Amino acid sequence: MSSKNYKYLLPITAFFITILLVSNITSTKIVDLSFRWIPIIFDGGTLLFPLSYIFGDILTEVYGYKQSRKVIRLWFASAAVMSLCIMTIGALPAASDRPFQADYMNILWYTPRIVIASLIAYRAGEFSNSFVLAKMKIWTKGKLFGVRAIGSTVVGQGIDTMLFVLIAFAGSLPRAIIRTIVITNYIFKLLIEVILLPITYRIVQYLKKTEHEDYYDTETNFNPFLIK
Repeated sequence: MSSKNYKYLLPITAFFITILLVSNITSTKIVDLSFRWIPIIFDGGTLLFPLSYIFGDILTEVYGYKQSRKVIRLWFASAAVMSLCIMTIGALPAASDRPFQADYMNILWYTPRIVIASLIAYRAGEFSNSFVLAKMKIWTKGKLFGVRAIGSTVVGQGIDTMLFVLIAFAGSLPRAIIRTIVITNYIFKLLIEVILLPITYRIVQYLKKTEHEDYYDTETNFNPFLIK
Protein backbone atom coordinates (compact mmCIF):
# COMPACT_ATOMS: atom_id res chain seq x y z
CA MET A 1 0.00 0.00 0.00
CA SER A 2 1.33 3.41 -0.96
CA SER A 3 2.46 5.73 1.82
CA LYS A 4 1.27 8.88 0.04
CA ASN A 5 0.24 11.94 2.00
CA TYR A 6 -3.38 12.17 0.95
CA LYS A 7 -5.08 15.55 1.20
CA TYR A 8 -8.63 14.40 1.96
CA LEU A 9 -8.20 11.05 3.69
CA LEU A 10 -8.05 12.52 7.21
CA PRO A 11 -11.25 14.64 6.96
CA ILE A 12 -13.07 11.74 5.30
CA THR A 13 -11.97 9.47 8.15
CA ALA A 14 -13.08 11.98 10.79
CA PHE A 15 -16.50 12.49 9.19
CA PHE A 16 -16.93 8.75 8.66
CA ILE A 17 -16.22 7.93 12.33
CA THR A 18 -18.45 10.79 13.52
CA ILE A 19 -21.39 9.51 11.48
CA LEU A 20 -21.01 6.00 12.88
CA LEU A 21 -20.70 7.14 16.51
CA VAL A 22 -23.69 9.49 16.29
CA SER A 23 -25.78 6.81 14.57
CA ASN A 24 -24.95 4.42 17.44
CA ILE A 25 -26.44 6.84 19.97
CA THR A 26 -29.45 7.89 17.88
CA SER A 27 -30.29 4.22 17.23
CA THR A 28 -31.62 4.04 20.79
CA LYS A 29 -34.77 5.81 19.54
CA ILE A 30 -37.35 3.90 17.49
CA VAL A 31 -39.10 6.19 15.01
CA ASP A 32 -42.64 5.42 13.85
CA LEU A 33 -43.78 7.22 10.68
CA SER A 34 -46.39 4.63 9.71
CA PHE A 35 -48.98 5.93 7.29
CA ARG A 36 -52.39 4.26 7.32
CA TRP A 37 -51.73 0.58 6.44
CA ILE A 38 -48.07 1.14 5.55
CA PRO A 39 -45.75 0.39 8.51
CA ILE A 40 -42.69 2.65 8.52
CA ILE A 41 -40.74 1.92 11.68
CA PHE A 42 -36.97 2.29 12.02
CA ASP A 43 -34.27 3.16 14.51
CA GLY A 44 -33.05 6.76 14.53
CA GLY A 45 -29.56 5.82 13.38
CA THR A 46 -30.98 4.75 10.03
CA LEU A 47 -31.19 8.40 8.98
CA LEU A 48 -27.40 8.70 9.20
CA PHE A 49 -26.06 5.19 8.79
CA PRO A 50 -26.43 4.93 4.98
CA LEU A 51 -23.84 7.69 4.68
CA SER A 52 -21.27 5.38 6.27
CA TYR A 53 -21.64 2.92 3.39
CA ILE A 54 -21.29 5.72 0.88
CA PHE A 55 -18.07 6.79 2.57
CA GLY A 56 -17.03 3.15 2.68
CA ASP A 57 -17.51 2.97 -1.10
CA ILE A 58 -15.46 6.13 -1.54
CA LEU A 59 -12.63 4.84 0.66
CA THR A 60 -12.47 1.48 -1.09
CA GLU A 61 -12.85 2.86 -4.62
CA VAL A 62 -10.25 5.60 -4.29
CA TYR A 63 -7.82 4.51 -1.58
CA GLY A 64 -8.26 0.73 -1.66
CA TYR A 65 -9.50 -2.02 0.62
CA LYS A 66 -6.45 -1.91 2.94
CA GLN A 67 -6.88 1.78 3.67
CA SER A 68 -10.58 1.36 4.36
CA ARG A 69 -9.71 -1.39 6.89
CA LYS A 70 -7.46 1.04 8.75
CA VAL A 71 -10.33 3.53 9.01
CA ILE A 72 -12.70 0.80 10.24
CA ARG A 73 -10.24 -0.18 12.97
CA LEU A 74 -10.07 3.45 14.12
CA TRP A 75 -13.86 3.46 14.41
CA PHE A 76 -13.75 0.21 16.39
CA ALA A 77 -11.38 1.82 18.88
CA SER A 78 -13.45 5.01 19.06
CA ALA A 79 -16.71 3.10 19.61
CA ALA A 80 -15.13 0.99 22.35
CA VAL A 81 -13.89 4.11 24.17
CA MET A 82 -17.30 5.78 23.85
CA SER A 83 -19.11 2.74 25.28
CA LEU A 84 -16.64 2.39 28.14
CA CYS A 85 -17.07 6.05 29.06
CA ILE A 86 -20.88 5.83 28.94
CA MET A 87 -20.95 2.73 31.15
CA THR A 88 -18.38 4.09 33.60
CA ILE A 89 -20.14 7.43 34.02
CA GLY A 90 -23.51 5.70 34.29
CA ALA A 91 -22.21 3.48 37.10
CA LEU A 92 -20.95 6.45 39.16
CA PRO A 93 -23.24 7.72 41.96
CA ALA A 94 -25.56 10.50 40.78
CA ALA A 95 -25.83 13.82 42.57
CA SER A 96 -28.85 13.85 44.90
CA ASP A 97 -30.25 17.07 43.38
CA ARG A 98 -30.08 15.76 39.80
CA PRO A 99 -33.30 14.00 38.76
CA PHE A 100 -32.05 12.73 35.40
CA GLN A 101 -30.12 9.60 36.38
CA ALA A 102 -33.01 7.38 35.29
CA ASP A 103 -33.18 9.14 31.92
CA TYR A 104 -29.45 8.67 31.44
CA MET A 105 -29.71 4.98 32.23
CA ASN A 106 -32.81 4.43 30.07
CA ILE A 107 -31.27 6.07 27.00
CA LEU A 108 -27.49 6.06 27.09
CA TRP A 109 -27.09 2.86 29.11
CA TYR A 110 -28.62 1.06 26.12
CA THR A 111 -25.95 2.49 23.81
CA PRO A 112 -23.26 -0.15 24.57
CA ARG A 113 -25.62 -2.86 23.31
CA ILE A 114 -26.19 -0.77 20.17
CA VAL A 115 -22.44 -0.37 19.77
CA ILE A 116 -21.82 -4.11 20.17
CA ALA A 117 -24.53 -4.81 17.59
CA SER A 118 -23.02 -2.21 15.30
CA LEU A 119 -19.48 -3.58 15.69
CA ILE A 120 -20.55 -7.10 14.76
CA ALA A 121 -23.02 -6.15 12.03
CA TYR A 122 -20.92 -3.43 10.44
CA ARG A 123 -17.83 -5.61 10.51
CA ALA A 124 -19.67 -8.28 8.53
CA GLY A 125 -21.67 -5.95 6.30
CA GLU A 126 -18.98 -3.42 5.45
CA PHE A 127 -16.45 -6.18 4.80
CA SER A 128 -18.90 -7.73 2.34
CA ASN A 129 -19.58 -4.33 0.79
CA SER A 130 -15.89 -3.49 0.33
CA PHE A 131 -15.01 -7.00 -0.84
CA VAL A 132 -17.70 -7.01 -3.54
CA LEU A 133 -16.84 -3.45 -4.62
CA ALA A 134 -13.09 -4.14 -4.81
CA LYS A 135 -13.51 -7.44 -6.67
CA MET A 136 -16.02 -5.99 -9.12
CA LYS A 137 -13.64 -3.09 -9.78
CA ILE A 138 -11.01 -5.58 -10.94
CA TRP A 139 -13.52 -7.58 -13.01
CA THR A 140 -14.93 -4.46 -14.72
CA LYS A 141 -11.49 -2.80 -15.05
CA GLY A 142 -12.70 0.20 -13.06
CA LYS A 143 -15.86 0.77 -15.07
CA LEU A 144 -19.54 0.75 -14.05
CA PHE A 145 -19.02 2.39 -10.66
CA GLY A 146 -22.76 2.89 -10.19
CA VAL A 147 -23.50 -0.79 -10.72
CA ARG A 148 -20.66 -1.79 -8.42
CA ALA A 149 -21.70 0.66 -5.68
CA ILE A 150 -25.34 -0.44 -5.69
CA GLY A 151 -24.50 -4.13 -6.02
CA SER A 152 -22.08 -4.06 -3.11
CA THR A 153 -24.58 -2.14 -0.98
CA VAL A 154 -27.34 -4.67 -1.69
CA VAL A 155 -25.10 -7.38 -0.24
CA GLY A 156 -23.46 -5.40 2.57
CA GLN A 157 -26.54 -3.59 3.85
CA GLY A 158 -28.57 -6.80 3.79
CA ILE A 159 -26.11 -8.57 6.07
CA ASP A 160 -25.57 -5.50 8.23
CA THR A 161 -29.24 -4.66 8.73
CA MET A 162 -30.28 -8.19 9.66
CA LEU A 163 -27.46 -8.68 12.19
CA PHE A 164 -27.74 -5.21 13.72
CA VAL A 165 -31.49 -5.25 14.33
CA LEU A 166 -31.50 -8.78 15.75
CA ILE A 167 -28.56 -8.16 18.12
CA ALA A 168 -29.67 -4.66 19.15
CA PHE A 169 -33.39 -5.21 19.71
CA ALA A 170 -34.09 -8.93 20.15
CA GLY A 171 -35.91 -9.44 23.44
CA SER A 172 -36.71 -5.76 23.87
CA LEU A 173 -39.16 -5.33 20.99
CA PRO A 174 -41.96 -7.55 19.60
CA ARG A 175 -41.00 -9.77 16.69
CA ALA A 176 -43.42 -8.01 14.36
CA ILE A 177 -41.76 -4.67 15.11
CA ILE A 178 -38.28 -6.15 14.60
CA ARG A 179 -39.35 -7.61 11.25
CA THR A 180 -40.75 -4.24 10.17
CA ILE A 181 -37.58 -2.44 11.26
CA VAL A 182 -35.41 -4.83 9.23
CA ILE A 183 -37.47 -4.33 6.07
CA THR A 184 -37.84 -0.56 6.48
CA ASN A 185 -34.16 -0.02 7.33
CA TYR A 186 -32.99 -2.07 4.37
CA ILE A 187 -35.24 -0.36 1.83
CA PHE A 188 -34.41 3.10 3.21
CA LYS A 189 -30.66 2.48 3.10
CA LEU A 190 -30.79 1.27 -0.50
CA LEU A 191 -32.89 4.25 -1.54
CA ILE A 192 -30.41 6.67 0.02
CA GLU A 193 -27.56 4.96 -1.83
CA VAL A 194 -29.42 5.26 -5.15
CA ILE A 195 -30.50 8.87 -4.59
CA LEU A 196 -27.01 10.02 -3.61
CA LEU A 197 -25.22 7.96 -6.26
CA PRO A 198 -24.65 10.92 -8.65
CA ILE A 199 -23.04 12.89 -5.80
CA THR A 200 -20.98 9.87 -4.73
CA TYR A 201 -19.76 9.42 -8.31
CA ARG A 202 -18.66 13.06 -8.57
CA ILE A 203 -16.85 12.88 -5.23
CA VAL A 204 -15.04 9.72 -6.31
CA GLN A 205 -13.98 11.25 -9.62
CA TYR A 206 -12.78 14.42 -7.88
CA LEU A 207 -10.78 12.50 -5.28
CA LYS A 208 -9.15 10.25 -7.87
CA LYS A 209 -8.01 13.32 -9.79
CA THR A 210 -6.95 15.35 -6.75
CA GLU A 211 -5.30 12.56 -4.78
CA HIS A 212 -3.72 10.99 -7.89
CA GLU A 213 -4.99 7.65 -6.65
CA ASP A 214 -7.26 4.98 -8.13
CA TYR A 215 -6.36 1.87 -6.19
CA TYR A 216 -6.88 -1.65 -7.52
CA ASP A 217 -6.78 -4.47 -4.95
CA THR A 218 -5.18 -7.00 -7.28
CA GLU A 219 -2.78 -8.34 -4.64
CA THR A 220 -4.79 -7.60 -1.51
CA ASN A 221 -5.32 -10.13 1.27
CA PHE A 222 -9.05 -9.82 1.98
CA ASN A 223 -8.92 -11.76 5.24
CA PRO A 224 -11.25 -9.67 7.51
CA PHE A 225 -9.36 -10.79 10.64
CA LEU A 226 -5.96 -9.70 9.35
CA ILE A 227 -4.50 -6.96 11.57
CA LYS A 228 -1.21 -6.18 9.87
